[in-house]
Amino acid sequence: MISEHTPLKEDRVPLPLSLLGIAVIVGLLAWLASNNVWTFVFVLGLIASVFLHEVGHFVTARATGMQVTQFFMGFGPRLFSWRRGEVEYGWRALPIGAFVRIVGMNNIDDTEVVDESRTYRSKSFPKRLLVISAGSLMHMIIALVLFVGVFVTAGRWGETGRVVVLDDPYPASAAEAVGVRADDQIVSFGGTQVSSTREFVDAVRSRQPGDEVTVVVRRGDAELMLDATLTTFPGGEPVENAPAFFGVATSSRDYVQLGLGSAVVHAVRDIGGAAVDSVRGVFVVLNPVNVASNLTSERADPLTRPSTVVGASQIGGDIGREEGWKGVLVLLALVNVFVGVFNMFPVLPLDGGHASV
Repeated sequence: MISEHTPLKEDRVPLPLSLLGIAVIVGLLAWLASNNVWTFVFVLGLIASVFLHEVGHFVTARATGMQVTQFFMGFGPRLFSWRRGEVEYGWRALPIGAFVRIVGMNNIDDTEVVDESRTYRSKSFPKRLLVISAGSLMHMIIALVLFVGVFVTAGRWGETGRVVVLDDPYPASAAEAVGVRADDQIVSFGGTQVSSTREFVDAVRSRQPGDEVTVVVRRGDAELMLDATLTTFPGGEPVENAPAFFGVATSSRDYVQLGLGSAVVHAVRDIGGAAVDSVRGVFVVLNPVNVASNLTSERADPLTRPSTVVGASQIGGDIGREEGWKGVLVLLALVNVFVGVFNMFPVLPLDGGHASV
């Protein structure tokens, strides 16, 4: 959702149609909330992000002495508006973005001589660049706040230092024979301390079928020492020339709560990584070969196919069902990073296009 800085039509919708338009918007949001609350939350997050994007332009424009005459959510005919000072605020019929009108962004804007000193075009390049980039900067601030909030309250997905058994052992495996259970924590394997799934897998593969090993597991508050004989029979069927097999699926990754300082550091790193990925993703999607493939192929590669707002909202709903609010907020943070980066590409009508003119 990239906003424009000039309005579309100035027509005002008659009051009955305005009320109907408002009712339709409210009805759509209510239907969305009843259908999938997580999609509803994600859409509200997108609307809030668009609003804050324009707040960035609005605040910096006024702070640098530029004249702002309009701040609207949506495009098209006005549904309703009010005036405070010299600024008209309101909502337009098509809820697909927002805009702030700054006098003098187009050289053809007709302004009185007394207002020329307050036009966008009369300001220095640093001030114009600040105003233009403020929208993207707001997206980065939104992403930072969302990441930090999730990392401090729910945690950041990463290594926990604990190797946990995910499910019951495979049938006829060494793990089943010695009584390993789901949710057991594997502390050591054959005398080797393990703190990640990678270390555990390496410890198992370093052994040979038939080796006897001592496995230390933590179950609740108790530590158990289990003597196991490794096999080559996953699922009860022999495997030719296979390495040693213990028989459990494990994970050492989960959400880990962070302190405020650590959360900020990781959030900044994640934003930087997401920004780099966003630039790469734009070039992949806009690659002429991929564009042609997506337009002509019946089986377009999902990694090179652009997603719409509707598609992103559906993904938000799916993630919400799986991960809850933390997953939706992380996705919303990543979307804000992408929009902030994409918005600064030097192509009109994006903000980056205005900055390069």
